[in-house]
Amino acid sequence: MKIGIATVQIPFIRGGAEILAESLCAELIKRKIQATIISIPFKWYPPEHILDNMLISRLIDVTEVNGQNIDLLITLKFPAYYFIHPNKIAWLLHQHRQAYDLYGTPHGDLHQTEQGQRVANEIQRWDKVLLPEHRHLYTISKKVTDRLLAYTHLHSTPLYPPPNNPECFQCHDYEPFILAPGRLDALKRQHLIIESMPMIPKDIRLVLIGNADSEYGTQVNHMINHLGLKDRVLIRGQVSEDEKIDLYSRCLCVYNGVYDEDYGYLTIEGFLSSKPVLTHTDSGGPLEFVIHGRNGFITEPDPSQIADCVTQLYSKHGLAKDMGNTARNDILSMNMTWDDIIGKLLS
Repeated sequence: MKIGIATVQIPFIRGGAEILAESLCAELIKRKIQATIISIPFKWYPPEHILDNMLISRLIDVTEVNGQNIDLLITLKFPAYYFIHPNKIAWLLHQHRQAYDLYGTPHGDLHQTEQGQRVANEIQRWDKVLLPEHRHLYTISKKVTDRLLAYTHLHSTPLYPPPNNPECFQCHDYEPFILAPGRLDALKRQHLIIESMPMIPKDIRLVLIGNADSEYGTQVNHMINHLGLKDRVLIRGQVSEDEKIDLYSRCLCVYNGVYDEDYGYLTIEGFLSSKPVLTHTDSGGPLEFVIHGRNGFITEPDPSQIADCVTQLYSKHGLAKDMGNTARNDILSMNMTWDDIIGKLLS
């Protein structure tokens, strides 16, 4: 059996989407299935480039290659789910959010120009017509399923992906530092946890890991200097997988302050490391796992509320450990395994 995995990638950017595609491919190969990733580069600006990418995707027919049929195509991302194939299944990470839930918000861009507005309308039109080509629509979370239904009136089934190498995550200690994984990005809102640091006991540090090469990353650096936090806030940038797992294993808690996330591996990774996760009422995907006061905290996106939660975890003996152990048990009870995922994708 030959399976293609259709996705797109922004050159030099590697995040959760790339990890999912690579993990899915590797897990299929482990099961003696021939699998490969079929990827095209993606550029979202200026808006007319999006239309070019859509057309390119629609012109790609991956029914067969080198004289041999591709038996199944699993599509992951916009606009790769426009690829032509008679047997397609979607495992949707998200649609092009700037045409949907981010449209008209400070995090969107297409609403700002007439051309962008026309592109957004075209994206919506194509999605309604072409997404139903798939034999089944899966998503990576209930959040994505809800968006798909709200905007395109299409039903889908959430199928949570496990992180890469879940067995490697463990807990060694609860040292006095907060771990904030993820590239520095306005949607990730690392500025909120940084703004909370002056209100948090001075013994506690903040460690940020992920790509910091962005305009927002520069702004975050300026904020750290302005608040006099250079000795308490460390931007590690991109780290190795072993370093990441080590930091998870030793931190006091994990901060996931993202805005309306699709899913987010870091909540799952934090739970597997027996660490409570701090997130917000508008964070989206993490709210499918974090239960306030049980395995983490859910606050308004407000630095003073963040500070109060971190202070509780630090000052109340055993609280972080108790919540972290509950978090691990909660995520293990969900039985998020590749056997289950691949069984459903291939059924």
